[in-house]
Amino acid sequence: MTKTNAMRLLESAKIPFEIMEYSVDESDLSGNSIAKKTGKDPSQVFKTLVFSGEKNGFGVCCIPTCEELDLKKVAKAFGEKKVEMLPVKDLLKTTGYIRGGCSPVGMKKQFPTVIDETAILFDKIYVSAGVRGTMLGIEPNALADYIGAKVADVTVVE
Repeated sequence: MTKTNAMRLLESAKIPFEIMEYSVDESDLSGNSIAKKTGKDPSQVFKTLVFSGEKNGFGVCCIPTCEELDLKKVAKAFGEKKVEMLPVKDLLKTTGYIRGGCSPVGMKKQFPTVIDETAILFDKIYVSAGVRGTMLGIEPNALADYIGAKVADVTVVE
């Protein structure tokens, strides 16, 4: 296993984390598929989504893989009138990460970030380690503190 930038940053900050590897299926990069492969609750496996707003530029949301982002709630949380998801083709040049391997830790630039409030229900949540096939298990408050994230409700309520 290769150490990722996200791992190196967390280690140097002395933030404990667990490494979990899984087999990558290029045809299904969904978080639900990853949760199934790793035996983790999909509510505990978080995907990292990047969007752009008119006023403040780019922002990041980490939400459970089994949930959908509520763009109105996101706009409100970031002080925007409206936000749009970043096209996948722009992900690498904006964050330094590819789809399926986008970590909230170690992006090219630390964008304002919100972690969905459900994260605090768990001792540990799982986020991408910065490459496909590897996740980091980390205490949600430690992650939020390290990346300067707020915790808020940003998902669609069924």
